[in-house]
Formats: sequence, C-alpha cells, structure tokens
Amino acid sequence: MKTYRKTLTFEVPRRRQLINITGQVEDCLRESGIREGLLLCNAMHITASVFINDDEPGLHHDFEVWLEKLAPEKPYAQYRHNGGEDNADAHIKRTIMGREVVVAVTGGKLDFGTWEQIFYGEFDGLRPKRVLVKIIGE
Repeated sequence: MKTYRKTLTFEVPRRRQLINITGQVEDCLRESGIREGLLLCNAMHITASVFINDDEPGLHHDFEVWLEKLAPEKPYAQYRHNGGEDNADAHIKRTIMGREVVVAVTGGKLDFGTWEQIFYGEFDGLRPKRVLVKIIGE
C-alpha cells in the first residue's frame, strides 16, 4: 500500500470565506499516483473547516447567514472564550461545518456524487492556514 501526504496553505484576506479546493485536491491525487484507496482532507486549525457540498453562490450565502445566526461574531463579550482573540464564533462555526472529509478514490479519480465539491471554510482568517491531504491506497 502507498501513502501520500501534502499540506496546502491558504492566505485568506477576509475573516470568513469559503474556497473551492477540489482542483488542488485532485492535483494531489494525480501526484500521488494512487488509483484505488481513500483520500482524507482536513483543516489543520480549530477555526477552519473542510466539507463537501455544491459550488453554488446562493448556497454559500445561505451558509454564511445561517452560521452567523447560530454563532454571531459580535458582540464579542457574549463568549467566555474571547479574551486574547475574539474568535469564539469561529470555533463554533468550525464544529458545525466539520473538520474533514474522506473521499473514495476509484480509477485514479475522486469518487464524487453529482455536484459534490470539496471546500475549505475559513472562519478566522487574515493569516496563513493549512489543510492536510493524506491518501492511502494502491
């Protein structure tokens, strides 16, 4: 069995943003040479997420509105965590959206359903962030 590991780095210019990383993950799969197996993709920060969904701007807007209702950024004083950093809402948003995805690899391709894409969700940006891609298989 072969293994492959790569870290992707993102510099997000805003506090919150959803980024389609499917192409970068597919590049990793091609580099790995693995044709059959499993691909893990996870955020390496507790205020960021990796998830699978549709790449549709209206849906992305709906996520932003929904997440802000569930865990509003402000007022900062509503959270006990806030002190050194005002990012408690980002921790909660990450928990809701999830840490990682696992995708089957079949015939050297990501074995997706219709419209599925991989996204990096940033909820406390403005500094470099990392995503891990780990692939195992043959």
